[in-house]
Amino acid sequence: MTLTRRLWLLGALVPTLATLAALVIAGRLFRYDLERSLDRALLAQAAVESVSLFDGPDQEVHLHMAVSPLVDQVRPFAPQGYLYGPDGMLVMRYPPLPEQAHLEERLVPGVPGAEPALSTRTDADGGRWREVLVNVRSPHGERFALRLSASLGQVDGSVGTYYRMAFSLAAVTGLLLLGVQTLQARRLARRLDAITGHLGQLREGDFSNAPAEDLGRDEIGELRAVLAEATQRLRGAREAQERLIADAAHELRTPLSLMRTTMDLALRREREPEELRASLREARREVERLAVLAGSLLDLASVGRGAWDRKKGDLAVVVAQAVEGARAEAERRGLLIHLDAPEPAEAHFDAGGLRQAVDNLLANALKFSPEGGEIRVRLSREAERYRVSVSDDGPGIPPAAREAVFAPFHRLADTAAGRPGVGLGLAIVREVAAKHGGRAYVADSAAGGAEVVLEVPVAAGAVQTRPEPNRGTLA
Repeated sequence: MTLTRRLWLLGALVPTLATLAALVIAGRLFRYDLERSLDRALLAQAAVESVSLFDGPDQEVHLHMAVSPLVDQVRPFAPQGYLYGPDGMLVMRYPPLPEQAHLEERLVPGVPGAEPALSTRTDADGGRWREVLVNVRSPHGERFALRLSASLGQVDGSVGTYYRMAFSLAAVTGLLLLGVQTLQARRLARRLDAITGHLGQLREGDFSNAPAEDLGRDEIGELRAVLAEATQRLRGAREAQERLIADAAHELRTPLSLMRTTMDLALRREREPEELRASLREARREVERLAVLAGSLLDLASVGRGAWDRKKGDLAVVVAQAVEGARAEAERRGLLIHLDAPEPAEAHFDAGGLRQAVDNLLANALKFSPEGGEIRVRLSREAERYRVSVSDDGPGIPPAAREAVFAPFHRLADTAAGRPGVGLGLAIVREVAAKHGGRAYVADSAAGGAEVVLEVPVAAGAVQTRPEPNRGTLA
């Protein structure tokens, strides 16, 4: 079922039918109330007539309706009155019958004092009448029957007028609803068609365009905003992937080119054994470089798509183990590592991922620290997050490059020259932080050098969103 038909059905037809049903029920209640009001009027009139039938001169029987000074004004809606004598013959009638007419109807009076009897009858012309019958006793002990009859034509007319007006208004309302729902359906269809068309572009791999502008503030507008954000992220992810592939290809091309050049030179003419060994040693260095690059790429890929086993553990133990693992290399380079970590530091984290991230931070500090320098590792808690900072006495990171250093294959030209590495260490650190709902950034170091910070939430699922001053853009 199309959206237009569904809105017609649920927004116009169903409400109109429900309104009609409610109007029919209200009409029945209206008729019931009018008939009960007529019954009360008949009973009141019967009460008045029954106590004053015999208050005429010499206790002569009479109907007060016939002698009322307002008889001409009330005749159109006043009830008809019939008085029957002890023998059942009609004694008096209001309004009186024409002289040539004769009424053969007989009604034998019942027991006086009985409950008034209400009934409805239909005459020969199809008219409906509401009647009340009261049995009374005269001062002489004779029984009389008083019957008052009021036409239900006014009730039927009022109810008919109600139905005509109500159904007319319901029809107009239904047409208005149909028009409104048609316009709404067309508007919603256009908005949804725009979203469907954009999803088709995404399915074809086209992330270049954002969804069509939608000024609505409803759920569809929110869906469009979410879709626009998702499109932007997909576009950014694909651009990052393309840059990563291009950078990886560039990094791979250099050692491969050097290896091919070395081998070509070695094979161009006969070489002495020592020259061949030198060529092989050069090729081996490039192979080792390729192995490091391949390992780093695999680490980055595994961090991005790997399954994370986040369990409750002691983060201080992981940091301490990483520091102990780096001490041998630090001593070889004449460096000191200071660790400041409270115990315990319980949090929910993936031990393997966090250990790899801290290892990369330490490797980065070892790479850029001058001989005789110090590396300071500090674990602290701030509100609902743990903060692992690694600072060194190296050349530092310029403020303009504090965000760029976390991009894959990015290396500072002034400080990375001649130092090993492929520029993936900090990219892995940021990816690990993001997978834990945390972040990684370069902080201001009061002692000079560089200070790189890794933050992870204490509880599982907690995401740190509060910005910190002068720490660059969040991952």
